[in-house]
Amino acid sequence: MGNSEENRSLRKELGLLEIFCIASGAMISSGLFVLPGLAFAKAGPAILISYGIASLLVIPAMLSKAELATAMPKAGGTYFFIDRSMGPMMGTIGGFAAWFSLAFKSAFALVGIGVFAILLNPGFSEIQMKMIAVFFCIVFTIINIVGVGRTGKTQIVLVVGLLSILVFYVIAGLFFIQPSNFDNFTRYGYGSIFSTAGLIFVSFGGLTKVCSVAEECKRPGRNIPLGMFFAWGIISLIYLLVIFVTIGVSNPSQLETSLTPISLGADSIPILGGIGGIVMAIAAILAFITTANAGLLAASRDPMAMGKDQLLPQSFAHVSKQGTPTFSIIFTSGFMIFVILFLDIENLVKTASLLKILLFLFVILSLIIMRESRIRNYNPKFKSPLYPYIQILGILGLLFLIFEMGIIPMLFVGWFFLFGFSWYLLFARDKIWREYSLLHIIERVTGEKSTGYLVDEELREILIKRDELEEERFEDLIRDCDIIDIYKYLPTDKFSMLLAEKLSNRLNLSEKKIFSLLKKREKDSNIVVHPGIAIVSHMIKGRDKFEIIIVRSKKGIILSDDINPIHAFFIIISSPDKKSLYLHTLMWIIQIAEEADFEKEWINAKDDEELRDIFLKAFRKRKSL
Repeated sequence: MGNSEENRSLRKELGLLEIFCIASGAMISSGLFVLPGLAFAKAGPAILISYGIASLLVIPAMLSKAELATAMPKAGGTYFFIDRSMGPMMGTIGGFAAWFSLAFKSAFALVGIGVFAILLNPGFSEIQMKMIAVFFCIVFTIINIVGVGRTGKTQIVLVVGLLSILVFYVIAGLFFIQPSNFDNFTRYGYGSIFSTAGLIFVSFGGLTKVCSVAEECKRPGRNIPLGMFFAWGIISLIYLLVIFVTIGVSNPSQLETSLTPISLGADSIPILGGIGGIVMAIAAILAFITTANAGLLAASRDPMAMGKDQLLPQSFAHVSKQGTPTFSIIFTSGFMIFVILFLDIENLVKTASLLKILLFLFVILSLIIMRESRIRNYNPKFKSPLYPYIQILGILGLLFLIFEMGIIPMLFVGWFFLFGFSWYLLFARDKIWREYSLLHIIERVTGEKSTGYLVDEELREILIKRDELEEERFEDLIRDCDIIDIYKYLPTDKFSMLLAEKLSNRLNLSEKKIFSLLKKREKDSNIVVHPGIAIVSHMIKGRDKFEIIIVRSKKGIILSDDINPIHAFFIIISSPDKKSLYLHTLMWIIQIAEEADFEKEWINAKDDEELRDIFLKAFRKRKSL
């Protein structure tokens, strides 16, 4: 393994439709095709309220994850957010929790394929059922290794087919609803509604797992929030409609004991002619396939991200020539096969549901810490509305669900914390020290300086990779901007007048006003100086205003007695609505200025066009790294 493998990055192949289908496919499985029967036995027809409560309690975590994913679109999603906000110890616990909950849920989905296969062929034995699950696990492993683009396209086909069947089921069933099936709506009491909401919470757990593949998304600032919001709205509605129809058409005593409730409902619809159960068994298999496919895709990114951060062995971080984390995928797949063959999946899924609630709590806390740390380069494309009130409500609601689920799952989570903490102490603590956002909050509270700019610098690099379109805009600006080449000494006043004259027409402002702006040094003006290089930036009122002027002075411009002569001068003028481009431009110019040969090449350039070419060449070199 050489440098090319270490620097190899994941490919951006997932668009809005793929993101929607990954999020949707991860939601529709046991929560719809298995759990309604078990939930009906606990809460009766009031499970409709339970599903509604679970759906609403997902919103704070969904909004928080959408913001964090657009600020930090990195592989690992939940793990990365927890680690960079609360530190590597909590990141270790969160990473293992995210990985295990997804792997268990995906393994259960694969077993679900075998369970419903028995409906199609009752002659299958239990071992044959498990072999079917293992076969599909191997198939999805190969698909994921070949490339995430193929995974996304496979997911589109599966989800579109599945949603079509479910919509047909709802339309057909609405004509045969028995109102008496909804009598005594809250027959088991209101407490059962909330405890059942905790049981079926796992149904919505897959919604945000798309954040684990944020690094592979095109335009993550737009597509991740939209994909998640569409998936939440459409699938929540599908859940309620399908369960409403299933309760309305099924025999209540049969529904309470059924592990295939939607197939039971389809068999109760006369117009489906007795084949409804088979059709819905096929739909269930599609649902479990989509969950397993999306689950393996997302779960393998958690150990990959932990490997990059040295919380797991380095081999987990290796990315193949196909742009996929091969070892991480194979290891996750092997773990899922072990679970399928040897463990009691149903009990583990209940624990996975609790781990998912715990992860959502961590994510909400991560958002609060990132916001309150006031790190300059925390710059999400999407911001959660009603902050922090919706986050506080989410924390209270999720804690309530945890206590409603009983003591045994809580003891398991305590054991899980102990495992994660022990792994961190024994494997990772002596290998890494990483600055995280919580330290910045502690620093503000105590007044004692204990942090540097490491988190800020990492976020800056993430922003640069995130905003590829802004890189193109920056190149266009450099190609079009004015370049001033000064061959003799120029007093600062005359220099400012020359700049004002150049900027006046482009900004549609008077020369006098621009001259005054350039002369004063207020809070909205920043100077970043390197040896021989100065960057002067101003934020001005208005909209759609952004200009760059590049200046070369062979003899040097004297700003003050204690600053070396400036040979490269960059002037940036921006309106507030261009803040993202403004911040990126500052970053990119600083990076270019730090190149070892830049100043020498700059001084020796023959003319304006060579100056422009030197700058663009340095920028493209930075992009290729």
